[in-house]
Amino acid sequence: MKRRDFLKQSAILSSLTLLPSASWASIKSTRLRIACIGVGGRGKEVLAAIASHPRAELTALCDVDSRRLIAAAKLHPHAKSFVDYRRMMEELGPAIDAVVVVTPDHTHAPASLMAMEMGKAIYCEKPLTHHVSEARAMRQLAEDKGLVTQMGIQCHSFKEYRSAAQLIKSGIIGKVNTVRAWSNKDWGYDGPIPTGSDPVPEYLNWPLWLGTSKERPYKDRIYHPGYWRKLLDYGCGTLGDMGVHIFDTPYTALELDVPSTIRTSCRKPNGFSHPEKNTVRYEFKGTPYTTDTLKWVWYDGKSAPEDHPDLNMPNGDALPEQGAMFIGEKGRLLLPHYTWAKLIVDGKYEKIDFPELEAANHYHQFVDACLDRDKTSAP
Repeated sequence: MKRRDFLKQSAILSSLTLLPSASWASIKSTRLRIACIGVGGRGKEVLAAIASHPRAELTALCDVDSRRLIAAAKLHPHAKSFVDYRRMMEELGPAIDAVVVVTPDHTHAPASLMAMEMGKAIYCEKPLTHHVSEARAMRQLAEDKGLVTQMGIQCHSFKEYRSAAQLIKSGIIGKVNTVRAWSNKDWGYDGPIPTGSDPVPEYLNWPLWLGTSKERPYKDRIYHPGYWRKLLDYGCGTLGDMGVHIFDTPYTALELDVPSTIRTSCRKPNGFSHPEKNTVRYEFKGTPYTTDTLKWVWYDGKSAPEDHPDLNMPNGDALPEQGAMFIGEKGRLLLPHYTWAKLIVDGKYEKIDFPELEAANHYHQFVDACLDRDKTSAP
């Protein structure tokens, strides 16, 4: 299938919004009928987590990689398999209540928007979209249709992250003046731009993988699987991949709005890939939990956090490979990625009395919200 044919079919299938469908308003079943687009890698994990809900019923599987699709079908034999999500929605639309999207970033919005136009609830993996305009379009459509949505940012539901947000709001370190956040993930590429082409593997539908992005020849170990995160046309780099998680708690705790200024330091743009080293400096207007101006510094990839007193650790301990440090008037709070916060006052660790919180399952919350007309925590 050529790209122009893909785009033509997409235009034709957009008329599906005129067909009868199992819209959000009509979900009356005691079980949520779910279709999953992207069932390998991270998709396999998300699929298993959502399908583990006792009221979830997996209806369809879709993936452009036949190896992954076959493997998923063996685990979920009652679900129907598809290579093209448009065909899946055309054929099974009325039998689908919700769609889970776990594909490369550039295909999040096209797949999600099509399903949302048909009235389906959406669970979309982070980062929500490839472009800001797409995220705005999804938000507006969800509001217009009254759809349940959940972004796949599971850390938002973790006790570790929720407790850190509560501690900051409680004033444990006073008003926060600076946040320093980092990730050692290396989703950048500074090498030569590839030329030529390689044979497309038999298991991969390359035109469908490209989707609505510009046509280009396949190159082995450049795009699929996973390498796309490094590339401008398909992924969002380390900032988009891990920053979504690590920024979440500071944003939640400090109730921040959009930044006032942004300055980045990296190699010259090459029009092809994200940089291997990236440092971004933000300034935000103050909130009740910050000083008048909040400074925020992000480091990623091979750009290790600078040698700064804000990041000095007690006892000569090393910084975690990923995390955030809140610097406040009365001390610092370190939140390593995926674990509990540590309080640092006058260069020493201090005991924290963590708030008691109920457990929350980010994936099951989506199913419950769809069936019980409830809200999700990360819409």
